[in-house]
Amino acid sequence: MSPMYTAGSLVTARGRDWVVLPESAPDLLVLRPLGGSDDDVAAVFPAFEQVEQAVFAAPSPDDLGDQHAAGLLRTALRIGFRSGAGPFRSLASIAVEPRAYQLVPLLMALRQSTVRLLISDDVGIGKTVEAGLIASELLAQGEASRMAVLCSPALAEQWQSELREKFGIDAELVLSSTVSRLERGLELGQSLFDKHPCTIISTDFIKSTRHREDFVRHCPDLVVVDEAHTCVAADDAQTGARSGASQLRYELLQRVVADPERHLLLLTATPHSGKESAFRNLLGLVKPELANVDLESPAGRARLAEHFVARKRADVRRYLTKEDGLADDSLAERTAFPSDRWTADEPYKLTPAYRALLDDAIAYAQDRVRAAGGEGAREARIAWWSVIALLRSMVSSPRAAAQTLQTRSVSATARTAQEADALGAPLNSDAADSDALEGLDVAPGASETEDAGARLRELAERAKALQGTQHDAKLKALVKHLKWLHQHGYHPIVFCRYIPTAEYLAEELSRALGKKAKVAAVTGTLSPQQRLERIEELAAEGVDDPATRRVLVATDCLSEGVNLQHHFDAVVHYDLAWNPTRHDQREGRVDRYGQKTDQVRVITMFGEDNGIDGKVLEVLFAKHRQIQKDLGISVSVPDETATGVTDAIVEWLLLHGRQGVQEGLFDLPGSQEALHRAELEWNSAAEREKESRSKYAQRSIHPEEVAREVAAVRAALGGSEEVHDFALAALRGLGTLVRDPRDDSGDFTVQLGGAPAGLRDALAATLGGRLVEEDREIPFRTDPAIARGEAALVRTDPAIGAIASYVLDSALDSNTPGPRPARRCGVVTTDAVTVRTTLLLVRYRFHLTLPSRSGEKQIVAEDARLLAFEGMPARARWLDDEAAAELLAARASANTNPQLARNQIVRTLDGLGELTAHLEEFGDLLAAELDASHRRVRKAGDEIVRGLKVVPQQPADVLGAYVYLPAGPATAVPSAVVPSDGAVA
Repeated sequence: MSPMYTAGSLVTARGRDWVVLPESAPDLLVLRPLGGSDDDVAAVFPAFEQVEQAVFAAPSPDDLGDQHAAGLLRTALRIGFRSGAGPFRSLASIAVEPRAYQLVPLLMALRQSTVRLLISDDVGIGKTVEAGLIASELLAQGEASRMAVLCSPALAEQWQSELREKFGIDAELVLSSTVSRLERGLELGQSLFDKHPCTIISTDFIKSTRHREDFVRHCPDLVVVDEAHTCVAADDAQTGARSGASQLRYELLQRVVADPERHLLLLTATPHSGKESAFRNLLGLVKPELANVDLESPAGRARLAEHFVARKRADVRRYLTKEDGLADDSLAERTAFPSDRWTADEPYKLTPAYRALLDDAIAYAQDRVRAAGGEGAREARIAWWSVIALLRSMVSSPRAAAQTLQTRSVSATARTAQEADALGAPLNSDAADSDALEGLDVAPGASETEDAGARLRELAERAKALQGTQHDAKLKALVKHLKWLHQHGYHPIVFCRYIPTAEYLAEELSRALGKKAKVAAVTGTLSPQQRLERIEELAAEGVDDPATRRVLVATDCLSEGVNLQHHFDAVVHYDLAWNPTRHDQREGRVDRYGQKTDQVRVITMFGEDNGIDGKVLEVLFAKHRQIQKDLGISVSVPDETATGVTDAIVEWLLLHGRQGVQEGLFDLPGSQEALHRAELEWNSAAEREKESRSKYAQRSIHPEEVAREVAAVRAALGGSEEVHDFALAALRGLGTLVRDPRDDSGDFTVQLGGAPAGLRDALAATLGGRLVEEDREIPFRTDPAIARGEAALVRTDPAIGAIASYVLDSALDSNTPGPRPARRCGVVTTDAVTVRTTLLLVRYRFHLTLPSRSGEKQIVAEDARLLAFEGMPARARWLDDEAAAELLAARASANTNPQLARNQIVRTLDGLGELTAHLEEFGDLLAAELDASHRRVRKAGDEIVRGLKVVPQQPADVLGAYVYLPAGPATAVPSAVVPSDGAVA
């Protein structure tokens, strides 16, 4: 490489300034725009294009600004950084501002030469963000070059959008519906996992023999497994075998983790389902030795803590406080979870006609079960599942009942009793650890022949006739509850069990709730992508009319994984699940991080006279809620417990009929024993959960370490409060119409009608052209969890980046038309100083040598600092960092004589050469601090830091110079001479 074009030096080419990157060669320069990102990197051939050594120009005394200029320019510069010099290479280039507690898994990962983590934070805390932070950091550092996310097909599109929008990672979907198209684009002998470096893969698709081998051979060096608990199962107590439902997934992951150099992130909110062997199998995927570690010993728990993080919402609601062992709460964070959850159990009673239909259905079920009992085990099990299907659909809705009565039971095709159970159980289960929710919302059949018998057909016709609020008391009660929620400003989700019920409700509610209510249904009949599109369509309703209320009717295809907190804030359980954990999953769609409503409302509907709901509520839900009250957390119901209790309820109902509602549920022979066994299992699960909160508490990363890194990140990149003030001041200075809210949230809205065309174009690309072109009000939110069409007041939001880029570019180019709120120099008369004080905004560049498993990586990074001194440059008395930062808040106390202002700034700019030695010394000091920070973050072992080096590039760039003069007669002029805000031209 030519000596004049060393890495880190500045060159001018193609009409702009660039930084030369280490990848350059004598005949090929690899350049990044000054202050730009790696996405803007370009290759230039000096032999064919004009390239000249560039010298960063000093500020001009002809371009003075007011007292706001320094702060605006500094923040615009820091927001523009996409290649920061700190130990976290990716934080400057992602579109999410992580919470402090979300940095814990990242710090754990950076202390491992090969990352192996089990992230088991509670529902709604942000496991996807935590995994994305680690993935983007490993990719940015070069520790990983390719990644794959294994998840259910229903969550694939959400993963794709999260990675793209928050972390800038473009991943290809590998699903049964996309693989043919992907394979057509391959070259001969090429694997799609080689062609596409980042993929999101359906776990069930890739576990098949045909595709598994290709994936294992070409597996990326970073694998993320979502809902990892579905990939392991407990060993059979007698045979040692694992259940067939998860066997293929487990075998696949065993082969994936067999490579000790492969990075692995396992994500699950339920790592311990109550079966110790399943938990051990999960740990064994992380590290083989963890499968047998003694978790009762302090040494064993310490070993596990290096690879396992599991926190409940209560652990992170307020983080980095004195309760965490810190000296003060200066870095404390309050995470935006809803502060309260309002719940109510609302009963309804059947109409006489519906009660008669249910009585006749139960009578049919009783006759069928008695008859099947004498025909053999196979027939008995077929009858059992058919009856459960009939009863559940009957209490769901008349439409679901009619369809079930006319449809053949899938278990009727079974050849054995065991096969009947295998076919019937999944369609009638609400198990919390269900492998997949796809297909489980189809209304099951109750007939055991191809055509329903005369008795079932007669019941079906009666069910059809009972649709509508006149005969369906449950529907009528729902309408009442939804109107009440709407009156209180809520947008609810109504969860039900079956597709026919959801479609029925959507039709009836659209008529019953009036024109101001917009209703849509999402069921398993839609593909995952279609579900998200329908939700977005419904969310767009009411943009122009705040009085519009949304109602989403959904089956349990939306009860896991999908984030709905931006558009909905209440849940109605229309169909009572037979496992309380399923209700927790439903409510977790809205009661999670990013929910703007302080109080989420939950209504559980139950039939007090149908013979089923009341008993489920009395036995299962009462126990679940008591445990939750005692422990402060939700404990999953063991599947065997839920199944045993609900089987007893159905058996009791068939024995006594609906008329036996007053009799004891467990008066049946053996039922008391079943209840006692279930009670013991559930109590045991609760004790394990309580113990695990202490046993598996995160201890490998102390809060003090997190606080130190958070402070360093905020010092380099700025915090949300600074960004909020910058955006507000910049937008006002650029001629937009800003409307402050009436509350204290800090949110505001903006209309861009008066903004420069360049800013409008830049924001149109980030917020959507339609919103900008029509001058709609664009919300700017303090909460980084935003909806589409909104901007988050965090430095990494694309809209904030566009504003910062415009402010910075217009400050550097004095020929920019229109308003320029930031200027490179200024003179302010203020009471904040007693002697002449100068504030410099300086940009430093550093050569970073970062060790990695693939060798050393050379990087050119940037940092911006404020430096202040008293007196003239030749005799400068330098101030500390805190004093320099405080000058940004100084306000003009008097106007400044224009000629005096010009003279003062000229003297400062002419004296910049006198400051060179100190600027270089400060650059060396920053380099030493950065070196220590990199080593501190990666302190696990010498192999991670061996060869690490940070060297400053000299000279530094002086972007801004601002002189603060003490107030006095010599500096003041009559107020009529210059504007009253202290600006000088």
